[in-house]
Amino acid sequence: MPTKRNGRLLKRLHHLIDRVDLLLPQDRPPPDWAQFTAYRWSLQHGLEGVGHPHRIDLDDLLCMDRQKEEVVRNTRQFVSGRPANNVLLWGSRGTGKSSLVKAVFNAFSSQGLRLIEVEKADLMELPRLLDLLYDRQERFLLYCDDLTFDANDASYAALKAVLEGTVAAPPDNVLIYATSNRRHLVPEYMEENREARSVGNEIHQGDAVEEKISLSERFGLWLSFYPFRQDEYLAIVDHWLEAMGSSRRIDDNGTRDEALRWATQRGSRSGRVARQFAMDWAGRW
Repeated sequence: MPTKRNGRLLKRLHHLIDRVDLLLPQDRPPPDWAQFTAYRWSLQHGLEGVGHPHRIDLDDLLCMDRQKEEVVRNTRQFVSGRPANNVLLWGSRGTGKSSLVKAVFNAFSSQGLRLIEVEKADLMELPRLLDLLYDRQERFLLYCDDLTFDANDASYAALKAVLEGTVAAPPDNVLIYATSNRRHLVPEYMEENREARSVGNEIHQGDAVEEKISLSERFGLWLSFYPFRQDEYLAIVDHWLEAMGSSRRIDDNGTRDEALRWATQRGSRSGRVARQFAMDWAGRW
């Protein structure tokens, strides 16, 4: 005969199963491919369309001509069906890495380019996402923003495998564009340099360093972003002041001084800081 205690345990077990079931991948219908150009991918919700994607114009991204040229060229090759590389954009915060990915998507979306944002926590389910994209005629950018990994992060191995290292070939209509503040995407420690050894006149890195480098090397195109010089920062401020219809431009000494003070207070001369100042200044005047 079941006891009251057993009944309570069974009830709690059923409740726990229901909660776990919500976290497991669900078979969901595909999105409306004709309605959306941007999507989010998650373990819990699958592939969801984004009704109002962030639209950024390439002309609004200043002082990064080399990076723009490379990413636009690579994306044009991809959209036209020619060989193209996965891209890693790494460097200082606020320097336009994420904005460049969104701007390139905006420039080529009318030519069949689609953007899918993938959070780091959901990289484990990338093979399931790729299965949905294999036979599509559109071209897809998988966008991983602010990507960094801990030393024993399981999603690190998942991304590494998808980029090159699985038995299944990656779809021809999919590329990965990732941004990160780290060149090798993972923390690097001083003690790892002790594993380096000299062979002849060459320095060979230790196994730990080699393992960390192996992920970023799977991106065929690396682009670095650095803090802007003062004149570049001021040029970006002036661009956004004009775009926002401000009557006070950077050639006004008061505006120039305030813009520099704004950057000093934030410890950064980045495009993000420049736009934030322009929004504040244009709103005042």
